[in-house]
Amino acid sequence: MNTLETIFTRKSVRQFKNQKVDEKNIKTILKAGMSGPTCVNSKDWSFIVVDDPEVLHKMYQANGVPAKPLLECAFAILICGDYSKAFKFSKDYFAVDGSIAGQNMILAAWSLGIGSVWLGTWPQMDRVFAQSKLFDLPNDQIPHSIIAFGYPLDEIKEKEEYYDEAVVHYNKW
Repeated sequence: MNTLETIFTRKSVRQFKNQKVDEKNIKTILKAGMSGPTCVNSKDWSFIVVDDPEVLHKMYQANGVPAKPLLECAFAILICGDYSKAFKFSKDYFAVDGSIAGQNMILAAWSLGIGSVWLGTWPQMDRVFAQSKLFDLPNDQIPHSIIAFGYPLDEIKEKEEYYDEAVVHYNKW
């Protein structure tokens, strides 16, 4: 699948087959996440890969009902912002850098036939604190988001193309 096809056809997948994703594909997905740009090349993220169903269930409980896909996924990745590596003049760029890493991982997974869904954590502080506590994170690690991955349970229907000229402006508003 070429890059544009991956971008234009990707859809969120919330139900997954009971099928493991092999280590090679997980590493490819992580490598894609680490290949995105970061503020001043800070690489201010870290990743926790979770495939233990008990831990996935605890992650679901910590994030609540919207995180239900964690109960069926093959694995999830918790993206954390690393304040110890963040740009010292504006540490909150970790949120942008984590988002870029997450998008890259989602697109890489899709190109491998693996579905995913983004599950927000930051800036909802109750979720941030719950995930921090669950994983006993050091103070400089800020949970940003969780992505659930797995092979789609159902066949993916073709996605409607989306382009809205009304939100595009050239040279002025």
